[in-house]
Amino acid sequence: MVSVRFGPSVTEVEEQAFSNCRSLREVTLNDGLMKIGGNAFTSCKSLKSINLPSTLLEIGRFAFSCCHGLREVVIEHYEKLQTIGQGAFAFCNGRFTFPAISTRLSNVIDDEAFMSFSHLMEDTEVNRIRQRSKIDAILGDFIERRGTELFVELGFGIDRNWNTIKASLDKIASWIKYYEIKEATTLFELALWKAKIDQVDSSNPANREVCRVEVPGPVKDTILQYLG
Repeated sequence: MVSVRFGPSVTEVEEQAFSNCRSLREVTLNDGLMKIGGNAFTSCKSLKSINLPSTLLEIGRFAFSCCHGLREVVIEHYEKLQTIGQGAFAFCNGRFTFPAISTRLSNVIDDEAFMSFSHLMEDTEVNRIRQRSKIDAILGDFIERRGTELFVELGFGIDRNWNTIKASLDKIASWIKYYEIKEATTLFELALWKAKIDQVDSSNPANREVCRVEVPGPVKDTILQYLG
């Protein structure tokens, strides 16, 4: 068996279901899957990557142990995954990746949307450095960052520390959300400014600064307080 694709009605991969299937290279898990049983994919040495569905609640003991070729376990939505059993990824040399949150982080740290307004935001680079420092401060002991990509090395520790890892990811997601809303007010201000400039008659030009519109401070504060 080289590949397997689970149908939409499957909610559990049973224990030892594919244990020692050394030729298995591709596994497509379905949305709706809630549990991967113990030793389900033990010693599937040809398996290189796997995407975990957002509905997954539990990974059993030694589920992917000794999958020596496993390089990446992709989890788009980590929030529902409650349990990673003992040794679930023992003797694996790959890593957990979180594309959804990494993409949002990329937008926060390296977003070029405001560069055309650099004359308004002279401290743009300073802000980016501060953002990177803030993220590094809340990564915790297990999450690593390479550029804007977040990942966690597989192995013996992830099962014991999954709750801690989730807590750090939650903090990062909250910080990103805060930043996204904060910057949204800036975009709104820029949009209003541009609209006013466009309305100015070309025969009666106005100073660009006169057209500038700012969201009142109390409004910004209310939005940010709403985020908690």
